[in-house]
Amino acid sequence: MLSSFFDSNTSEAQSYNHTYSEFGSSRKPATQYTKSGRINIAYQVFGTGSVDLVYIPGWVSNIDWMWACPELVNFLTELGKMYRVVLFDKRGTGLSDRVVELSTLEERMDDIRAVMDAIGSEKAVLFGHSEGGSVSALFAATYPQRTLALITFGVFAKRRYAPEYPWAPTDEERQKVYDMIETSWGSGGMYLDSLAPSRANDMAFMEWLANYFRSGASPSAAMVLTKMNTDVDIIDILDSIKVPTLLMQRTHDIDVKIEEGRFIANRIKGAKLVEFEGNDHLFWAGNTREILREMYTFMGELNTGLNYEERLFTIVAAHYSCPPDLKTQMESAISQIVSRYRGNIIDFGEEAFVATFDGPSKGTHCSLAIMEAMRGIGVKLAIGIHIKEAAVNEALFLSGKTQSFIELVLQQALPNQILITQAVKFLLSGAGLHFAPYKTIHRNDLQDQLSLYMITDQPGIRNSQVQKQTQVNAQNESLLEDVLETIDTHLSNEQFGVEMLCREVGISERQLQRKLKAITNKSPNQLISSVRLHRAKELMMLHEDNIAEIAYKTGFSNPSYFSKCFKKEFGMCPSELQDTSEVAF
Repeated sequence: MLSSFFDSNTSEAQSYNHTYSEFGSSRKPATQYTKSGRINIAYQVFGTGSVDLVYIPGWVSNIDWMWACPELVNFLTELGKMYRVVLFDKRGTGLSDRVVELSTLEERMDDIRAVMDAIGSEKAVLFGHSEGGSVSALFAATYPQRTLALITFGVFAKRRYAPEYPWAPTDEERQKVYDMIETSWGSGGMYLDSLAPSRANDMAFMEWLANYFRSGASPSAAMVLTKMNTDVDIIDILDSIKVPTLLMQRTHDIDVKIEEGRFIANRIKGAKLVEFEGNDHLFWAGNTREILREMYTFMGELNTGLNYEERLFTIVAAHYSCPPDLKTQMESAISQIVSRYRGNIIDFGEEAFVATFDGPSKGTHCSLAIMEAMRGIGVKLAIGIHIKEAAVNEALFLSGKTQSFIELVLQQALPNQILITQAVKFLLSGAGLHFAPYKTIHRNDLQDQLSLYMITDQPGIRNSQVQKQTQVNAQNESLLEDVLETIDTHLSNEQFGVEMLCREVGISERQLQRKLKAITNKSPNQLISSVRLHRAKELMMLHEDNIAEIAYKTGFSNPSYFSKCFKKEFGMCPSELQDTSEVAF
């Protein structure tokens, strides 16, 4: 199946001799969109294989510009002979919506699920590169029934030095990366040659790589993503991964140390680690034939009929004190809020309730919303949140061991307080929440210690001051949903502006300005324009209307002004995008 690639005499270090508009003889896949919540996620599907493979790129990406690099296209084309391949841009990058500046691993995991749902994929192999491997690992642990296998290249578990993980960058080293993004985004000053040292002298390749990053994210978005990644830590969930796992990495990788791959392989039961010679972090540079051969061999030995009895759950448990005459009202309100965050209530007793969620962000924001709602009717709660591996059917009931653990955590919580375990905290990077160390308790069942943190409105604030501000993030999430839906509804109305938006979402202009700036780093006018322009970009990819018609459909009465705004948002004119998307690759 791969013989045409393996037998090729073409050097893997061939020069990049083609421009974006000239490369290839076949069309790139059509770019399509699906919704993950209210966020538009761009994806492409190609290949003739009977097994689905979802590629989760690292850091930032642009699925159109992937097809401008011959080496990457060759790799993807070969994958297409083995699999039906799915490419997508995570929220905030590439062709996907960039209206949300912060995103958690859980939200990116939801993007994978949304794309799989859109193409009707029940199960898929996940192929995660670098940071994309971290998201893939969380997905595999949370949805093992939808994961045929986990394949990663150059994956890491942490991006911040710790005594137990000494291979990660120190804070000083991370600051250098922040400084480079600030001053030299997408240029030679970013030291992009460290990602592909074997191609460092190929100026055309390096220029494509710089363009790829620039088209994948703005400097501010790249900075936010980088800082979010600094706090990511998936160590605690590694031993919950039960799907067949192949880890690949080059022994002398400069960006992610080989010790990180070895550490992760030791934590995932049955994982296979393959080390390749070289120092390239990009899998499509260097000895790509060996990588493809390893993937092909791994898949050839895969048992696709595996069933899993356990998976990761986020468990939210609460003790409450409620007057009898408010019990019915309280239960109804809590049930509605849990349903809104896609959770399941599995026990509602006289003094406590327990709910499960697919991820810690949903469980935590749901807890914040419940705490605020209950405060309004005079009900006091103490909430504990943990993520743990449990039987699949614990979405419907709790085992005795899980119940005992919940009680242990709740014994530490006071009324109007939300406590989370360290494993939850590590997966909430990008959620916009603040935490304060609370206490360490001993787990007699495992004879180890459990660190607890308290959710606060800002760093250093203790329980007596944790009031309404701790609920801001849950409210902001709901507000953004309403704002985006309202803009979509009035997309073609050129008269639609901030005043009408404020009326429809029921908030003052001053409040809207402040809240949207905090959530999206955009003013209301900027957000309206950005949503319109991204929708226009989607319409262009369909090739059903000309530029003027698309401008009118998205609320721009002046095509010339539309073109000016479009170029400012995306770095190219509408006509350039249309020409590019129509060209044969």
